[in-house]
Amino acid sequence: MEELLAGLKAVAETTRIRILFALSHGELNVSELTYVLGQSQPRVSRHLKLMAEAGLLARYKEGNWVLFRLRNEGLGGALAKSLVEMLPAHDDLLGGDLARLEEIRRQREERAQAYFSGNAAAWSTLRSLHVDEASVEQSMLELLGPSHLGTLVDLGTGTGRVLELFATQAANLYGIDSSREMLAIARANMERAQLRHAQLRQADIYALPLADGVADVVTIHQVLHFLDEPLKALLEARRILAPGGRLLIVDFAPHDLEELREQHAHRRLGLSNEQMSTWLARAGLVLRKHQVLDSPLPSTRKGLAVSLWLAGPNPQDTPSIRRKVQVQS
Repeated sequence: MEELLAGLKAVAETTRIRILFALSHGELNVSELTYVLGQSQPRVSRHLKLMAEAGLLARYKEGNWVLFRLRNEGLGGALAKSLVEMLPAHDDLLGGDLARLEEIRRQREERAQAYFSGNAAAWSTLRSLHVDEASVEQSMLELLGPSHLGTLVDLGTGTGRVLELFATQAANLYGIDSSREMLAIARANMERAQLRHAQLRQADIYALPLADGVADVVTIHQVLHFLDEPLKALLEARRILAPGGRLLIVDFAPHDLEELREQHAHRRLGLSNEQMSTWLARAGLVLRKHQVLDSPLPSTRKGLAVSLWLAGPNPQDTPSIRRKVQVQS
């Protein structure tokens, strides 16, 4: 009862109702909310602090930004969602806020496209060397199957494409990436696709801001070859996997394109099935399926094959055993 009353008291003010409405459309930082509401930053910050303390909002730090969104869990989250659903469909004040939200989305889209355009040439060159992405995505869909996926976490989410791919199958989507620029693209893509159940976080893949056993599915798409310590990332993936969860990894098979180290910052020239099997075992995971999609280029030219691995927790594995694993890439 006290928690409910605290939430009601915290939202009993016009500006705070407007904040709930704005955040029902996606994550926003304080500067963006200041623009939407037309109020000073200190005043908006005070409102946000009170609402977060009352459990209505979730707060996340991303570099120098602090992002806010409606809470998904708890009594406060349920109250926030219920209040938003009760708001009038046609209200001049909320209509003005919505127009300014659309302007923020437009600006995000422009920034994201500018960044993508600046890097598209390098990405296009790399993509031309390996299997068509549509074929890779089809294989990913087939490996996980058509069933409901629950909570899916995509590590190194980049532009958020994997989140879009499984959006209709998953109840909750989390995209983790260390690059704010890539997350800007991902946010624009999530908004364009209207994926309200997707959350994006800037975080270290070796130290995920997620609780143990929260994920039914973890995906790692074309990420491990960039890492100094892939095993450390797999240990974190195992930590957040629920019992019976599944890990889907997509990466390049071994190759000899040495130029990718300099041109695309690759740490490893592909990953062998033997190496992956060893890492998975040490992380407390069991390999269930391994699939290779051959390079589209003729044998007379250099090309990149793509491997997919589907794994799950080892029933005999325990957290105490995993903590003893020495991380050696």
